[in-house]
Amino acid sequence: MRSRQPPRRREYAAIFLLTLAAACVMTVAGYTGQPGYTDAYYYHNAAVRLTQGAGLTDPYVAITYIGARGALPQPGHLYWMPLASLVVAMGVGSPVPWPMVLLWAGLATTAFWCGARLGGTRRHAWVVGLLVIFSGFYTAFWLQPDTFALYGVTGALSLAGMGLGRARRDWRWFACSGALAGLAHLARADGLLLAAVLALASLWPVPTQDSGHGASWRERALHAGAGLLAYALVMAPWLLRNVALGAPPLPAGGLATMWLRSYEEIVNYPPDGLTLQHFLDWGVGNILASRWGALATNVQHFIAEQGLLVLWPFTLIGLWKRRNDPFLSGVWVYALGLHLAMTFAFAYPGMRGGLFHSSTALLPFWFSLGVLGIDDAVRWVAARRRAWNAAQARMLFSGALVVMMAVLSVSLFAARVADWKTAGTPYATLGARLPGDAVVMVNDPAGFYYHTGLPGVVVPNGGVATVRAVAAQYGVTHVILDVNRTPPLSNLFLGREEADFLTEVLLIGGDDDDPANDIRVFEVNLP
Repeated sequence: MRSRQPPRRREYAAIFLLTLAAACVMTVAGYTGQPGYTDAYYYHNAAVRLTQGAGLTDPYVAITYIGARGALPQPGHLYWMPLASLVVAMGVGSPVPWPMVLLWAGLATTAFWCGARLGGTRRHAWVVGLLVIFSGFYTAFWLQPDTFALYGVTGALSLAGMGLGRARRDWRWFACSGALAGLAHLARADGLLLAAVLALASLWPVPTQDSGHGASWRERALHAGAGLLAYALVMAPWLLRNVALGAPPLPAGGLATMWLRSYEEIVNYPPDGLTLQHFLDWGVGNILASRWGALATNVQHFIAEQGLLVLWPFTLIGLWKRRNDPFLSGVWVYALGLHLAMTFAFAYPGMRGGLFHSSTALLPFWFSLGVLGIDDAVRWVAARRRAWNAAQARMLFSGALVVMMAVLSVSLFAARVADWKTAGTPYATLGARLPGDAVVMVNDPAGFYYHTGLPGVVVPNGGVATVRAVAAQYGVTHVILDVNRTPPLSNLFLGREEADFLTEVLLIGGDDDDPANDIRVFEVNLP
């Protein structure tokens, strides 16, 4: 029989400090959390501008024209939520991204507690905590100025709060969960799902062992009201800010991404063509094929990212055997809702990173259930093979899992960071050769601004007529096209099409037969 030895209090401090040590090792290795992709550039730039007194504003249209204003600069975070930028701003100027470091350590400590809560032993706590440190594909992202660690902590604690509220029938836990759901929503729009799950978890009855009846409807309504009120209070300042700007309280334009027929359509200009009718006109066959592709892709993401390649079947075993645990009710409902939404509703954003980001809230529970699933499997085999030493097998498999993930995480981290360090080299080269007052149209305006300080807009999903309209609207002076251009501009990039308002002034590359590495810069000449 398993000996239940819960971790001591000082061990919680130990896992927190161990995560800090891992961050220090990363920093010594030359990784300081420098942004290396669009999301991170966006949040970092907003944080820097905030500390410089520019307010929460954007000098570009970075991601999409959905919800964008018609001039630069414009109010920030009209499409994405603001909390990551506010948190990152606290560490601007520091050689170490300490806000992200603390959030990562907080997530590892949360996972440590979750392992102890579900498994009841020090082994469970330590294995789960270490798996957040050596978390495979996630490892390189924890220190990025992004929402990974932030949403992971707030989302996981919100799920834990509603679980404790159901298990203990205490409205205060639901209130804590609601406040944390509000913070999670301020980090990512997906946090709205947490509020919906909270309402369901608080209203759904929990049968008791003695009478078979749970809390009354009145008590459950109190739980739901406390949670949703706390959520609303946290969200209220941001909603009022948006209303004051004449924008919707929540960026409802994001719902338009449900009707994408390809990911490139996220940069349609104008964006008002993204409607249900536009989507239905695509045809049933294309719609089903796109959702099947999203399902196949997201299953792979679940296995490789959330399931750490080898842990996922044991996670499912552990969840199935504990499916009636009130503490886990919100977890599996959130997981189901998130995966369904990112597969069948927001298929293209989900495949392109939405699911990867929002799954961080599940990792403490997935890893805990995975370790418990290993125990369940060992117990099943030991019952049929008397020669097996079940306790020894559990220790062996737990240790092997941590070692395997440590090796995998280090290798993935090294490869990812190497790519990020060189990602901005072409932009820095271009910035030195453009006028200081240039306004650029480029694939990644946030990244270009980070490396050059030049404002701009994202390359639209349209032909030269669309480029002309966007350039006239935002005062674009230069158009930059590379391998990441949108499909309608391929002929312009390859020299098969000309535009009377564009003059090619710079070609980087062009010394081989493969144009994929070329960068073409056009000067805009509009009356």
